[in-house]
Amino acid sequence: MAANTAGDIRMKGSGYYSLATTGAKDVIDGALPLVIGALKAMDIPDNGAVFTMADMGCADGGTSIDTIGAALRHVRGRAPSRPLSMVYTDLPRNDFSQIFQIVHGLTDIPAYAPDIDNLYVFTSGTSFHRRLFPEGALNFGFSATSSHYLSARPGPITDHVHMVGASGAERAAYAEQGRADWSRILLNRAADLAPGGRLVLINFCRDEQGRYLGGTTGVNMFDTFDWLWRALADKGVITNDEYAATVFPQYYRDVEECSAPLVDTDHPVYRAGLRLDHIETRVIDCPYRLDYERHGDAAKFATAYIPTLRSWSESVFAAGLSIGRPGEERAEIIDCFFDSYETFVRENPQGQGMDYVHTYMVIKKE
Repeated sequence: MAANTAGDIRMKGSGYYSLATTGAKDVIDGALPLVIGALKAMDIPDNGAVFTMADMGCADGGTSIDTIGAALRHVRGRAPSRPLSMVYTDLPRNDFSQIFQIVHGLTDIPAYAPDIDNLYVFTSGTSFHRRLFPEGALNFGFSATSSHYLSARPGPITDHVHMVGASGAERAAYAEQGRADWSRILLNRAADLAPGGRLVLINFCRDEQGRYLGGTTGVNMFDTFDWLWRALADKGVITNDEYAATVFPQYYRDVEECSAPLVDTDHPVYRAGLRLDHIETRVIDCPYRLDYERHGDAAKFATAYIPTLRSWSESVFAAGLSIGRPGEERAEIIDCFFDSYETFVRENPQGQGMDYVHTYMVIKKE
């Protein structure tokens, strides 16, 4: 039976995520021309009606702050009379308070809200696997590095923690869950989106060369996750059951899988009016590895690199631990795990890094 994953996924809060994920911001900043191009292709009359934009799967909102701000300013410039409704969405356990602090300029991150008039900022603690808006209420949707997360974990993965290390029936189960979830996400957005609206979706993928996050060249990140987590089981720090229970609820689609619902004229997504306007894959080099290649200090590299891994993966490893363990004990195990990864990087810096591999998609609703 598939296990729901909503309680297992959470980015680290209190501003940790944005501060530790320089690469994720690079990915989003690189999408700005697509975002502005998609908006330019839209009819945005200055008619006084509310224009609603969303950042879906936003975490703390810091990595997208510049791109979202530029998009809102573009709309404001074309439609001075229209109220702007900006909605940040994520899972219920997300740190939504940090979004408001960032957006309203209460942190060191430059903010857009103080400079845009007639702007209203909201949050929604609702998974994008569900409907987010009333029918046709969304004008422009954005999502980055989010929709690879599955609504349910379709089963175990023998001897690995991620689908990139799975094979046979186990791999097929994740592919099927990924296919079903992608169709559901797009059908929900088709209902949310107003006719003529656009979506810009940036997501982890397997590109044309088979590359994926942390699996481009050099040391494979997910294999390292698995090796170090298994080592804790071998030492008796965690149980074999806890090792087996730790699986990332993710699926990395390829270009064909991403495109299929939008180009197959018989697919429900296509019939709902969504059309693929643009798709490409990009690889963004790990910024921490690039810094290391400049300064050559392995300890500095390890100290900077591990927090970006921890910012999005910690909740998965924590969810694999028995709820019977005291909270302090679970926290110590997680600290031990990431300390071991930091030691490994410090002692073996060559080939380490987390290159980002994404599809960049623009989708329109006819």
